[in-house]
Amino acid sequence: MSNLVVKTNRLNTATQNLSLTEVRIMQLAIVDARETGLGLTSDSPLTISSSRYAEAFGVTRQTAYEVILKAEKTLFDRRFSFLDDDDKMVKSRWVQRVKYLDDEASIEVILTYDVVKEVTRIDGYEQFFTQYLLEQTAHMNSAYSVRLYELLVQWKTAKKTPVFNIEVFREQLGVEPTEYNRIYDFKKNVVDLAVNEINQKTDLKVSYEQKKKGRKIVGFEFAVLTNKKTNKKEVGIERDANTADMFTIDGLTDKQLKRIVLHKEFISTYGGLATGDNGRDWKLFTEFMVNEIKKNPSNFSKKKPIREYLNGKDDDYQYA
Repeated sequence: MSNLVVKTNRLNTATQNLSLTEVRIMQLAIVDARETGLGLTSDSPLTISSSRYAEAFGVTRQTAYEVILKAEKTLFDRRFSFLDDDDKMVKSRWVQRVKYLDDEASIEVILTYDVVKEVTRIDGYEQFFTQYLLEQTAHMNSAYSVRLYELLVQWKTAKKTPVFNIEVFREQLGVEPTEYNRIYDFKKNVVDLAVNEINQKTDLKVSYEQKKKGRKIVGFEFAVLTNKKTNKKEVGIERDANTADMFTIDGLTDKQLKRIVLHKEFISTYGGLATGDNGRDWKLFTEFMVNEIKKNPSNFSKKKPIREYLNGKDDDYQYA
């Protein structure tokens, strides 16, 4: 299987807010439907097993089981927007149905008409499609990195992108309206994080320039070159090193873990896991979330490395 992800440039540049796990599930759905000969329709279910997910993205089956189970609860509500052939804004969902198959440790999805139309194989029209090998993004730890790679690989031949308007660009990367509104925070936690991961782990070597109108930054322009130094073996080594440093809790004290779970961005992203009394009392919330982190810290690096929640300012934290 070639693991080739193919979708129209229109869908590739759509505004969206999928988590890393949800992005990966959609990638596998596209790859498997195209390459197994099953085809892609808006009324046929596609099944992604935890073993397939684990193999594709280099995680344990237990981790794959847990993240797929979590994605089943959120994927149906994910939406995206794009301009149709008449330049009218269209809002749609990724899936029209999702079901978790407990006895098979799998997730079953039925894609919407809009998604099917934009990822179906249309030979002879390659110039209108973005395509890349799944292996290029499989070892990434941030959804922002995957989305930026998808946006930039479209311009690999041209070696340069047009100027990405900052407001549209934020939406394309899946940054929420309340997140990283200061340009410094947006660059540090989204753009620079993604650029570094792309340069370390993929076939692209990218850099960017800020575009200003007066003193205000209004967009970004990227140079997109071939990264000749990166190969598959190096990617695996790099991922192990980064995972040990950034995405684990090795060596952190309970005091540090409590600081992490009281970060307002952490609460906004993961606070929904705490229900009942755990969601109403800050002390119970803190104890519950610390225990959840200890069980599986990788579940708490959806948008950025878990250790980065330690580095906020005082007003970034919720104190009871």
